[in-house]
Amino acid sequence: MSVHGLTPILLCLLPVWRILTPVSSHPQHGPCLVIQRTAQCNNAKLSSVPASLPDNIEELQLDNNHIQTLQDTSLLRYPSLKTLGLACNGLEKLELNTFQDSKLLENLNLANNYLNISYQESSLALKKLPSLRALDLSENMLDDEMVAVLLRNLTFLEYLNLSGNFLRRLDETSFSDLYHLKELDLQRNMMFEIDGAFDSNPKLQRLNLAFNYLPCLTDFHMAQLVVLNVSHNMIEWFISRQDLNDTFQLETLDLSDNRLLFFPFLPTQSHLKNLYLSHNTVRFYEHLADKDVFPNSTSTVEFYNIKYVKNVTAALWDDSLHGDVSSLEILDLRVNQVTYFPHGFVQKMPSLTRLQMCMNCLETLNLTRERFSDSLYELDVSDNRLSDIIADEDTLSTLGNLTYVNLSLNGLQWLPGGLFSSLPSVRSVDLSYNNIDICISEEAEIRTDTMSNCVDWKNLASLRQLYLKGCNLASIPVSAFDGLTLTHLELSDNPGLIAHKSIQSLSKTLQHLGLGNTLIEDFDFSYFQSLKFLNISRNSLAHIPPSLLDLDLKTLDLRDNRLSTIPSGQANALAPKLHTVFLAGNPFNCCQTEWFRTFKTIETLDMVGQSDIECKDLSQLIHRMEHPQSILCDERGEESIFWYILLILPICLTCMGISIIGFLMFKPKMLQKSIKKKCLKPTSY
Repeated sequence: MSVHGLTPILLCLLPVWRILTPVSSHPQHGPCLVIQRTAQCNNAKLSSVPASLPDNIEELQLDNNHIQTLQDTSLLRYPSLKTLGLACNGLEKLELNTFQDSKLLENLNLANNYLNISYQESSLALKKLPSLRALDLSENMLDDEMVAVLLRNLTFLEYLNLSGNFLRRLDETSFSDLYHLKELDLQRNMMFEIDGAFDSNPKLQRLNLAFNYLPCLTDFHMAQLVVLNVSHNMIEWFISRQDLNDTFQLETLDLSDNRLLFFPFLPTQSHLKNLYLSHNTVRFYEHLADKDVFPNSTSTVEFYNIKYVKNVTAALWDDSLHGDVSSLEILDLRVNQVTYFPHGFVQKMPSLTRLQMCMNCLETLNLTRERFSDSLYELDVSDNRLSDIIADEDTLSTLGNLTYVNLSLNGLQWLPGGLFSSLPSVRSVDLSYNNIDICISEEAEIRTDTMSNCVDWKNLASLRQLYLKGCNLASIPVSAFDGLTLTHLELSDNPGLIAHKSIQSLSKTLQHLGLGNTLIEDFDFSYFQSLKFLNISRNSLAHIPPSLLDLDLKTLDLRDNRLSTIPSGQANALAPKLHTVFLAGNPFNCCQTEWFRTFKTIETLDMVGQSDIECKDLSQLIHRMEHPQSILCDERGEESIFWYILLILPICLTCMGISIIGFLMFKPKMLQKSIKKKCLKPTSY
């Protein structure tokens, strides 16, 4: 029977083979591992392509070797190759006939090499790959001219990666031969101009231009593009061509980390779903239209020095400038300068599901006027300047799908009565660092069309996560969490908070509890058997609460307390169960460090900031626990002998002095002679 005839039988026996033999028992061909028709020769210190592999392999991985030249005869034995990886080899040249018999090769990875050295000869080799669909030339020190030569006549290429090179300027000839190109990665180059570079690529759908130096994108007319990433550039404005009747296929546009001053001028017809504008300086200017307030303001803005668009003049509050946002699902405007939404702006997005507005300048949020979509499930307006939120009962009833609400880091003092109890699907609420109190039972009976300076969660069975950090809470009503099944409760940064009785009702469900900087002293955690994460940092604790030892904690934060040591019994009980522990900022005793060795020997335990854990010796000198120096302690690790020396030495000196004085008193003649000898010497004049 031939070898090929045995193949079906071997394939059937393969699962049994894998069970009965270790993974390393795959056929070895020198430094390579062959699995079916794939040869893995990565990190094998090869200087050439191995010649002893099966001739029917379809994938050959040679990454991280030392192959500087791919010779004409290197691949002759492997005519069935479809995928070849040669990344990180120091590869300088592809000889002319390297791929003469590689007619089936579809995927070629040449990333992180030095093809800039012999790019002309390498380009001739690439032209002999009629089936090539994916080519990775990233990080090869290629400039504009080199790329143009290497890509010449690669007509059927669909995926191209040129990231991490030295491209500066692209024009209409750069990719003119790539008619079938679908995905192009140009990130991390030095491009400042892309004049008509993609006009010859009608099938291009995904374009990545991130981390370059583009100053603007004007006359955007690539209607076929689905994903465009131009984040981390220097773009000040984005203008789509407004006179096209085509519907743009664009679904994702990433303009984050640029210098945008205006909301982008989007296509008039599009399928845009995801718009990322974070870390810009976007504002709206509708208020300038009020001539009573701004009598000298202009109603338009003009864009100069735009190469392909003549004298663009745009009305600052013209709704058509925003383009078609009817399909928008995600709007990310984090870290901008938005002070308000133009009238009707939010209503133009009926499909909006996530609105991210943290770190802006919003002064008020009028949910009644804005009329958010009933599909909205995430609303983040944290770290703004909000003093109040306006909403009526009808407005709140349309927000039935809202699941995440972040109002933290504002100046909120008033909220619509019954705000959260009117949101039946809300799972996470963050009110940290506001001046809102928690309503007692009588205060909670209030209509939703009135304002209240306290909040309640009555009948809110969906709520799972509640964050109330830094709200200046002195106490929490005993019935505040009745009927809730919270898994996360954050109460840190409320010094002097009295909350023990109120949170006992959550003992069966609570998994994450934050009580950092609340000045707790003796807290009984034994009720909270489901607790996995506990933060009791910055509380001046001199010892670990004994009630923690019976919990199955995974993360424990004990930073910035007054712990001098951790008794061996506690260390042995906690260490095997914990996955993460924070201990920096405690004045540990250098002579009582057995607990540190216990924690360090547990491989599954991560002591975060281990290098920052310090201890003090008897001289009050500070040492790092991770690198202990010679510290004078007795063998039992108790008090240093230094203290005993300090205690005994004065006693010995005192006894010696008394003995000398007594001896001299009993020998007065000797004392007189000694005095005369020392003090009554004759003096010569």
